[in-house]
Amino acid sequence: MSIVTYIYIIGDSEIDLWGISGRERLKRMISASQNAQWVDNIDKIPTRSPALLIYANHLYDTRVIAALIAAQENMVLYNHNDYPVAIRTKGNEVAAILPDLLREGSKRTIADLPKKMVGDLTLGTQSHLRKKEPPYLWPITRDNRITLESELFAGSYKGVTDLVTKWLWPFPAFWATHLCVYYGWKPNHVTYLSIILAISAGFAFWHGFFGLGLFMGWFMTFLDTVDGKLARVTVTSTKLGDVLDHGLDLIHPPLWYVAWAIGLATTLYPLAGLTFYIWLIFIGYIGGRLCEGAFQVWFASFSIFLWQQKDSFNRLITARRNPNLILLTYGCLIGRPDIGFYLVIAWHLISTVYLGSRVVTAWRVYRRDGALSSWVECVDFSQGRKTLAEKVFTRMPLDPKNYN
Repeated sequence: MSIVTYIYIIGDSEIDLWGISGRERLKRMISASQNAQWVDNIDKIPTRSPALLIYANHLYDTRVIAALIAAQENMVLYNHNDYPVAIRTKGNEVAAILPDLLREGSKRTIADLPKKMVGDLTLGTQSHLRKKEPPYLWPITRDNRITLESELFAGSYKGVTDLVTKWLWPFPAFWATHLCVYYGWKPNHVTYLSIILAISAGFAFWHGFFGLGLFMGWFMTFLDTVDGKLARVTVTSTKLGDVLDHGLDLIHPPLWYVAWAIGLATTLYPLAGLTFYIWLIFIGYIGGRLCEGAFQVWFASFSIFLWQQKDSFNRLITARRNPNLILLTYGCLIGRPDIGFYLVIAWHLISTVYLGSRVVTAWRVYRRDGALSSWVECVDFSQGRKTLAEKVFTRMPLDPKNYN
């Protein structure tokens, strides 16, 4: 049976970040944990249960909150200014500690507790975001608002992704996310619109309206970036949204290519042997996905694109939706949508063969050396970013001393 940590939030932030206060952000982060429960009154904390008192005037990395909840010892977490921001203790000690904390300058009740900094905590990985970044703990102030919102947004991005998502979408997606917050749009609202656009683009391709379909397709891929970022910066991820988002990403790309192939019948360049090309589409697409899945099932807990630096660079251009849309757009622009389709098939097959070779290499290394490790885990930010991969796929952390 898991132990529940009861959390009492002290105060609030002076300003909101991405439309929510520091207190509300903490409540949402806590609600996502199965081993934590927020209380609005310290009398609701059982005397024998672990308790966490935490200040809402700071922005906490999700991994920091998880580490504080999972900790097995009492402690005080201090920020870079040597000010206590979180206290883990026993429920029967909260009544004595809290009044002392609320008295300005008085911290005698926590003086004997072990002192910890963020770097001392046992933190989880960011495998779901395919990256490694130092954990953060920043004060929330009016002067810091723009910087912290920018950092939250940048931190919501996957470190290893395709070239369109990495370099084209961030700037417009930042402002689109702001508009969603301003008008009260939820991530699922954006996902629903993405689904409508994905279906509409498929129908347009089917009937040979390639330009219109590409417009809707590119807009859909943009919104596919926005919904995830909106969910992360506002801490509003839901199981339904996750299923819809990832399900849509998995299903619609090959259906688009099939629709495009059928739509070529309305042009001067219809396909001969349509069934054969449809088989090639699914062989290339499913084969690539199977290679990715096999790597994680057999050899490592992380994505194949995090194994070695060459794999991360491959993710920029591998035959996923966005790189393939570039090829289809090229074919449409030169007036040869059939060439765009042939390029997509060829690139899918090439990418799948390459991924298959990486799985075979991983099997050989696994048999020889045992468990595989990701190059991302070996990045040492204290030494700076030396390699090209480190410069492309990682970010240097903010210096908290500049944001008091």
